[in-house]
Amino acid sequence: MKVYISADIEGLAAITHWDEADHTHRDYRQFREEMTREVLAACDGATAAGATEILIKDAHHTGRNILVADLPAHARIIRGWSGHPLCMLQELDETFAAVVLIGYHDSAGSETNPLAHTLTMNINDIHLNGVRATEFRLHAYAALTFGVPVVFVSGDAGLAEGVKAFNPRIHGLAVKRGIGDSTISMAPRKACDAIRAGVEAALRDDRAAMRAALPTSWTLEVKYSDPVKAYRAAQYPGARHGGDRTVRFETDVYMDVLRMLLFVM
Repeated sequence: MKVYISADIEGLAAITHWDEADHTHRDYRQFREEMTREVLAACDGATAAGATEILIKDAHHTGRNILVADLPAHARIIRGWSGHPLCMLQELDETFAAVVLIGYHDSAGSETNPLAHTLTMNINDIHLNGVRATEFRLHAYAALTFGVPVVFVSGDAGLAEGVKAFNPRIHGLAVKRGIGDSTISMAPRKACDAIRAGVEAALRDDRAAMRAALPTSWTLEVKYSDPVKAYRAAQYPGARHGGDRTVRFETDVYMDVLRMLLFVM
């Protein structure tokens, strides 16, 4: 069984401030280590469930955060960014049995995590078919284009609620919740134990039930913080400026949505 693990940092246990996610800041080191521990816990859970091959995408900022020395021998890791529209799921294909998302977070415009955003700080809000889009939702649909379900997601409580709304059969783990500019978190050691057990349980569960139907058409609305960036994004073929720093794009092909987002970030 091949399992894909994509890891971000803003949804880790205890992380609270942007300094802790910034590789140039002294506070970053401990959360680089926590990101590594949570990924290793996911690998342990996947292996216990029968995974014989694991592909990991380091999906925060530089793409070079996870400490690689202790990765299991049957794992490979993607570091850095290729520029492919699959973005945080680079190299995913139909040969994978499942996707696991670690350290993910709520969307831009939400108030459930002080580090909430979607893809870039240049974007204030993204709606996909009328629903506010998290990075989880954008990439869950990407995985489904290959018939691969997201089976487990860890992150903040706001994200966990969004996962449940997307498909209640997906295993979601809330390791913390945000209140204003603060967080209340479970202990990191407990979070790793819960991730390990949760990934194993999710992979042993009915993975087919965790798939969702793909819509047959897509409407993407992106609202920017900068009107200049909105004007630039409106130059993408098929996009149009909707006023109030918002760009609208419609298509019948989901990969076109991802290509458009790659262009406009």
